[in-house]
Amino acid sequence: MYFDLKPISVESIPEALARVERYRLLNEPSQAESICLDILTTAPAHQQTLIALLLARTDQFGGEMTVAKAREILPQIKGDYERAYYAGIISERSAHAHLRQGGAGSASFAFYALREAMEHFERAEALRPPRNDDAILRWNTCARVIMRNPEIRPLPYEAFQPITGE
Repeated sequence: MYFDLKPISVESIPEALARVERYRLLNEPSQAESICLDILTTAPAHQQTLIALLLARTDQFGGEMTVAKAREILPQIKGDYERAYYAGIISERSAHAHLRQGGAGSASFAFYALREAMEHFERAEALRPPRNDDAILRWNTCARVIMRNPEIRPLPYEAFQPITGE
């Protein structure tokens, strides 16, 4: 079934963004995502909304939301620092979603995702504005998660079993 969606006014964007934050705090990220899409229909390049949309999508990791769907927003975000920082957030939140889900290989997947996040945060750190240590704080958080959880390790070489022709 198809509906013509109703547009919102430019003047309502600040209140709509406040609702996005409320729905994220209420753990209703799909509602927050929907509002972001409404805002972006009215103001397609609205940076605060693009970042909120990215975060709402990462809030949905572990469900049907994919990392690729969150990453598709990154090219629209202005600023090398911001793109690096939010790429790190995507990887970090993906790692935590895998840890919550558990299962075979989830801890190793989390390790690689956390290390990827740390690389993004290091790139962001090099580009950060003065007095902005957010990337350092996130890097340290990822490092502590790995250091405090001995199960979060790369796959051992012995775990790899090549298929032979025998």
